[in-house]
Amino acid sequence: MLRILDRYLLQELTFGTLGSAALLLVVTIGGTLSDVLSKVAAGRYPASVMFPVLGLRVLDALSALLPVALFLGVLLGLARLYRDSEMHVLSASGMGPSGLLRPALLLAVPVTIVVGVISLWLGPWSAAASQAMVDSANRSVIAAGLEAGRFTELPGGNGVIYTQELSPDGQRLTRVFVASERVHPGTAPEVNLVTAAHGRMFIDPQSGDRFLALSDGHRYSGVLGQSNWRLLDYRRNDLSLSSINASVDDAGAGAPHEQTTLTLLRSQVPADRAELAWRIAAPLSVLVLALLALPLARQNPREPFYGRLLLAVLAYLVFANVLGIGRAEIMAGRSAGAWLMALIEIAVAAFALLWFRRQNRERHVRGARA
Repeated sequence: MLRILDRYLLQELTFGTLGSAALLLVVTIGGTLSDVLSKVAAGRYPASVMFPVLGLRVLDALSALLPVALFLGVLLGLARLYRDSEMHVLSASGMGPSGLLRPALLLAVPVTIVVGVISLWLGPWSAAASQAMVDSANRSVIAAGLEAGRFTELPGGNGVIYTQELSPDGQRLTRVFVASERVHPGTAPEVNLVTAAHGRMFIDPQSGDRFLALSDGHRYSGVLGQSNWRLLDYRRNDLSLSSINASVDDAGAGAPHEQTTLTLLRSQVPADRAELAWRIAAPLSVLVLALLALPLARQNPREPFYGRLLLAVLAYLVFANVLGIGRAEIMAGRSAGAWLMALIEIAVAAFALLWFRRQNRERHVRGARA
C-alpha cells in the first residue's frame, strides 16, 4: 500500500512522463511519416502499406522514445515541486532521500520492463513485419496492376511495361516491351528500350530481389537527340525490378535489427553483437536516466529552470553518444565497445546516486553542537 505522499509524487512524475512521451511521440510520428511519404513518392514503398508501416515503425521507435520521456518527465515533475517550494516543505517535514527515490523507482521499473519487451521482442518483430509487408507489396505491385494490352508504370515512375498476353497467374508474359529512363548526375537521361518474345517474373531466393526474366529480344540504349545508340540482341535478360530507383545505401539496411534476440545471441557477426548490446542497453538506460534526473532536478525556488534543462540535455547527449560509440566499436569487431557501454551505464548511475546523496545529506553548522 502506497503512502499518500508516495502517491502524490508518483502522480507528478507520471504526468510529466506522459506529457513528455506525448510530445516526443508527435515528433516521432511526424519524422517517420515524412520518411515514409518520401519513400512512397520515390516508389520504394507502395502507398497501400503506408499507414501500417508507419504504425510499426513508431512502435519500434518506442524503445528509444520512452527512456527520454521518463528522463524529461521526472526532471519536469520534480522541477515544478522545487520551483513551488513543495520539496523544501517536504524536506523540512522529515522526508528523506528515500521518499523521493521510492516514487521515481516505482515509475521507472515498469517503464524499464515495457522498454525491455519492446527492445528485445516487439521492436524487432515490428521492424521485420514492416519490411516483410513492404517486400510483399512490392512483389505484387506489378503483377497486380499489370494487364495485357495496357502500359503499366514501373515502381518509381521512371518507366513503363507492356505485354500483349499475360498468364492467368500473372507470372508469364508474351511480347513484352519495357521502356525505362536512367538519370546520371550532370548528364542527359539515358533511355533503355527492351523488347522480348517472352517474360517471366521471379524472386531471387538468396537476395529476395524481384526480377523479370526476358527471353529472345533486343535492347536499345541511348540518349534522346543523339545518334550513338547501342543495340544488344540477347537470349535472356534479367531485369531487376527491386533496384529501380532504389538507393545503394539502403541495400541490406536494418537487417540485424529485424532479427530476433535469440538469433542475435547465437550469432558472432559484429553487427549482430552490436545490435544485441544496443537492445540490452535500452531498458538499462531507463533506470540510469531516472536516477540522473533526481539530482539534476534540484533547484532553488528562484533559480531559473532553463539552466538545469540545458544541463540535462547535454548530459543525455553525452550519455547517448558514448553508447553510440560503444555500439560502433562492437560493429568494428572490437570488444572494448561492450565494456564501454557497460561502463558508461554503471558510471552514470553511480555518479547520480552519489550526487543525489550529497544533495540530501545532513548539513552541520560549523561550531554547532548536536
